[in-house]
Amino acid sequence: MTQQPGPGRPTGRSRRSIGVQGQTRAVQSTPVTTRLADIAAQAGVSEATVSRVLNGKPGVASTTRQSVLAALDVLGYERPVRLRQRSEGLVGLITPELENPIFPALAQVIGQALTRQGYTPVLATQTPGGSTEDELTEMLVDRGVAGIIFVSGLHADTSADMQRYEQLRGQGVPFVLVDGFSPKVQAPFISPDDRAAMTLAVTHLISLGHTRIGLALGPKRFVPVQRKIDGFVRAMQDQLGLTAETVETELVQHSLYTLEGGQAAASALISRNCTAVVCASDMMALGAIRAARQLGLDVPKDVSVVGFDDSPLIAFTDPPLTTVRKPVPAMGQAAVRTLLEEIGGTPAPHSEFVFMPELVVRGSTASAPGDRNRP
Repeated sequence: MTQQPGPGRPTGRSRRSIGVQGQTRAVQSTPVTTRLADIAAQAGVSEATVSRVLNGKPGVASTTRQSVLAALDVLGYERPVRLRQRSEGLVGLITPELENPIFPALAQVIGQALTRQGYTPVLATQTPGGSTEDELTEMLVDRGVAGIIFVSGLHADTSADMQRYEQLRGQGVPFVLVDGFSPKVQAPFISPDDRAAMTLAVTHLISLGHTRIGLALGPKRFVPVQRKIDGFVRAMQDQLGLTAETVETELVQHSLYTLEGGQAAASALISRNCTAVVCASDMMALGAIRAARQLGLDVPKDVSVVGFDDSPLIAFTDPPLTTVRKPVPAMGQAAVRTLLEEIGGTPAPHSEFVFMPELVVRGSTASAPGDRNRP
């Protein structure tokens, strides 16, 4: 039996527009409140909930949001532009840069995993003086992506406003956050175990006789940096008996995640008599090797250097770099799998999936200088 349209409801194929903030249009003489009441009754929710969905406000469960959108379709109303069905073929990937080879490596894993599932990745990269993360996000949303994966984004910066992610969720866009964690964002996170990474590096260097070990890493406001410091301090306390204050004031040097940043940080640490330097990225580690050589020191004879990431081609540097391998394939595949579950209507819990790194020993580490003559 064909259901007859009720009073004020559109008939046939004609669709009417719903007034939302910034898009309100008159629809004959039917009051907005009547239309909200119709939609609320059809969806089985309150008018206030319908209003929140239509205006892209956060705080509405995914299933409830879908019920409201379905009610719009059943009653013949046009969905507001921002709520129309998104293309299932596009997934955005936002990275902070591509100069550090670990980001292209992660992008390749994510892109391949998306392609195997029938999606097309759209890579959006921030550049100095160019587009910001918020601008890239807006661009991707405007193009109707089915979801977004953020890599080392503002979610990793403890000084950033996390409300931007709640606004994105309010627009009904699924997303996953890689590298970094915030308790203020209701989303799934994918991270390496930064604390365990430092334990692996410190344990390796202590086994070679090093007792004066420095840590070179980025600005302290970033979550991965804070976790690396925590892991480094604990390892130095547990294995060498040093105090946390001594480690943090004498053996930790902040800089930039670049070759030049690693060089500056390592120079400072070597001047404090460090015979080994653990770096928070492979790029910084290459800078540390340059710093040692400019000081007339040999790596690893005089100074041992450990990197982090195991970026492509890093095994072929001079010397080949000892590093802590970030589990990029596992992390990338988990990010895609989690996002597709979100897109499919099965939201992942607000939790962090942590992946264990692996120590890769090569030629940039050796016995401590004063330890070589021991039997």
